[in-house]
This record gives sequence, structure tokens and C-alpha cells, in this order.
Amino acid sequence: MTEPSVQIISFKASLNFMLYLSLRQYEYVCSIGQHGSLSAAAQHLNVSQPALSNALTRVESRLGYPLFARKRGSAMTLTPQGRSFIEQAESLLVNAARLENTDQTGSGKAQLRLGCFVDLAPFLLARTLHLLHDAMPDVPVSYRVDGFEGLISGLIDGQLDLALTYGLSMDATFTRHILFTSTPNAILSPDHPLAHARTVSLQDLAAHKLILSNEGLSAQHMLGLFRQAGLNPKVAHRAATLEIQRSLAAHGEGVAISYASPPMDISYDGMPLLSLPVSNPIAAEPVVLARHGTGPADSQTASAERVLNQLMT
Repeated sequence: MTEPSVQIISFKASLNFMLYLSLRQYEYVCSIGQHGSLSAAAQHLNVSQPALSNALTRVESRLGYPLFARKRGSAMTLTPQGRSFIEQAESLLVNAARLENTDQTGSGKAQLRLGCFVDLAPFLLARTLHLLHDAMPDVPVSYRVDGFEGLISGLIDGQLDLALTYGLSMDATFTRHILFTSTPNAILSPDHPLAHARTVSLQDLAAHKLILSNEGLSAQHMLGLFRQAGLNPKVAHRAATLEIQRSLAAHGEGVAISYASPPMDISYDGMPLLSLPVSNPIAAEPVVLARHGTGPADSQTASAERVLNQLMT
């Protein structure tokens, strides 16, 4: 059995090691792991890159091993030792936050900030909130419905922890979990020449006027699919919302194309509609749960990721 004096000496040695590295330095290193780069972490924390770089150098010097693999022009990736260190450091930071908030009710955890792409929100947002409230009742959840650019900037700026969106324009600095794959639909009037078909191809659609979203990245993606197939379609309208797309299509203004397709055969203004799947395999697009950074998520965000992977089960 270890003598009490030996236990005290061991505890003091451990304490000295912990005090050599401040909680701020732990926070800096964890943020670099979460965001995948010094620049993104600096922006999130509102500190200078040299401050983060100095903190990382000091931590690695004290530990005696690198936490990140650094390659010019690539995101910083965690080493196995770095992944283990950050997991323990995040646990330490959570416990420290709890100590500072012992006078508050509840768990003292921060709010979970969720983003959802505007066209997906009517289909996924309510179910998502229900899952989170059931699985994490002590964690307050806020949400923001936005377009692609708003969600991406929100993740990079640290205003959002997670986002439900399509995987368009996300580079290697984002962590993405594919929830399911979505196929676009052609939405048209029952009087349209294509109405007799069960499915339609990009080649079929290119011969008719199209109604696309006015969300820039969404429209670019859709037009890019036609260009991949060597087609140059005519766009008659760019609509601000899915329901405007559907209404225009119902009145014979063209064929609307959207990955979101409500299970209704009438538009808001009571006109009949048909929805036909687009058959080209290149048109399939994954719906993802995304966060910025390639390192491990903090414990709260990681728990939310596990919960939301149930969305399509």
C-alpha cells in the first residue's frame, strides 16, 4: 500500500504539471483541434494567430510530443497522442466551467447552436429539435435557418456548432456525417408534356424552361449538373422560395427542380402539381450533419452528433 507521504508527493508533481499549462492554453489547443487551423481557431476565439501558435508550442514542448501533423497548404490534423490529449483537455475544461457555475441551476452547459438549410428545415428541423430535447434535456438548443453561405460562415465563425445541410462547397476543414442521400425532383403541371413520364432525365429537362432557386450555390449546383451532361438549359425563373417555385410550375411557367419535395399534389394557391424523380445518378446529393474542424468535437457537440445520426433510422 502506498504511504500517504508518497501520495502527496505524487499529487504535487501532477499539480505542478497542470499549473505549468493554463486553462487558457488548454482552450487554445482544443480550439485548434476543433477548427482544423490556426486562422479559424483565432477567428473563433478572437485572438491573434501568434498567441495560438505560442500556446501550442509551449504545450507541445511541455508534453514532449507533437499534437498536430503540419503540412503546408493542408489543414492541421491531430496525431494519435494529440487526439487523446484533447479529449482529456476538453473534459478538464468542462469540469472547470462547472466549478465556475455551481451557483447556477441545471448542468451549467453551454447552449447548443444548430443551423439548418432553409429547404431542409420544414422536413428535418422539428424532428431534430425533438431528438435533442429528449436525449439532452439539460442542454438549451437554439437554431438558425439559413442558406448555404450563411451556414458555412456561421460554422467557421463559431456562431453555429452543427448544421444540417447539403455537402456543397465544404472543404477538408469540415467534418461531415452523411445522414442520407437526396434525389432532386422535377415539379410540373399535369398539363406539361413530360407529365406522362414516371421519371425524367436531365436530358429531358434541358428541352424545357426551368424554374430554379435564387439561392446562389443551389442554382450553381443544379446548372453544373446539366453542364456535366453537356447540356445548356434555359432558366425562365429564379424563385426565392420552394413554394414560389411550385406555384410557378403549377401555372405552366416551366419545370421547377428541387431536392425538397413536400408530399402534396397542389400548390399554395390550389393548383395541381406532379413531382417526378430525376433519374441521373450524378444528381444524387448527400444531406450531411456538419461542423467546422477536423479534430474531436467537444463532449456536448459530440453527444449531439451521436443523437442526430438517428435522423434517418
